[in-house]
Amino acid sequence: MESVSEPVPEPVPAADVAAFRLFNRYFTRRIGALDDQYLGQGRPLGEARLLFEIADGAAGVSLRELRGRLGLDAGYLSRMARALEAQGMVRVGVPAHDNRLRTVELTPAGRAEVAEQNRRADALAAGLLRGLAPRQRAELTGALAATRRLLRLAGIEVAVVDGASADARACLEAYAADIDARFPEGFDKGSLVDPTEVSGEAGAFLVAYEEGRPVGCGALRRLEPGTGEIRHVWVHPDARRLGLARRLLGGLEQQARARGLSAVRLDTHAALTEAQAMYLACGYTEIPRYDDNVYASHWFEKRLGPGSAG
Repeated sequence: MESVSEPVPEPVPAADVAAFRLFNRYFTRRIGALDDQYLGQGRPLGEARLLFEIADGAAGVSLRELRGRLGLDAGYLSRMARALEAQGMVRVGVPAHDNRLRTVELTPAGRAEVAEQNRRADALAAGLLRGLAPRQRAELTGALAATRRLLRLAGIEVAVVDGASADARACLEAYAADIDARFPEGFDKGSLVDPTEVSGEAGAFLVAYEEGRPVGCGALRRLEPGTGEIRHVWVHPDARRLGLARRLLGGLEQQARARGLSAVRLDTHAALTEAQAMYLACGYTEIPRYDDNVYASHWFEKRLGPGSAG
């Protein structure tokens, strides 16, 4: 797996970096992240957050999953889990189906601790928001939603993978199930691209990863000399409305340029109106039919300049 070679972005202005850091310092101080007794419960933020994440898995969650979700060092996570176990907050065990894993779940005392943590956190947030008028709270809520969306997009990695890899095939399976439910006539998985068409010199397959989990894909294959075709641009429902589809599209265009292609084409179904709008917004022009895809009703093309972005 290799990272996508995307156009080199412009340097981030120092004022933007300073504003971001200033917000971080203010927010972490106001919510008590620096206190070694977060929310007055006698434990640091790290342990409190770990309890909260464990509570999401009713039947227990593996330490491996927690490590990926929280981005923690394995040794540090194990030490926190042992500390919480010694306090009677969690139980650590080995599942019967895989003795290589260790799972952790809350005890009754741990569930009571998380319930109290949520009560105190809600009270803290309400106390902060109480000083704002309804219009100001709505403005802040909208700004926080936009912040989370943009930070999620910034944290997603887009990588080139082999078209036959497990992640590529899993994404295509999800893509096929998605459009099978949306197309009135359904969708035959036999229409998916062959892995050899979108790997190596023949093409490229991109997978988007959020915290190690595949959440989107797209494929490029050679159509004719100088022209490529973009196929199967898909984003997991949990990662939609972030701008990820446009980022995948731009990455595929960059892969086409790297292969010396001067144009890319694609087609789409009449039901995918949001895809049609995105292609038009990204500089694609509707053209006459160029293929025999039975699911297509709209065909698009884009000429690729040497440095134009998707």
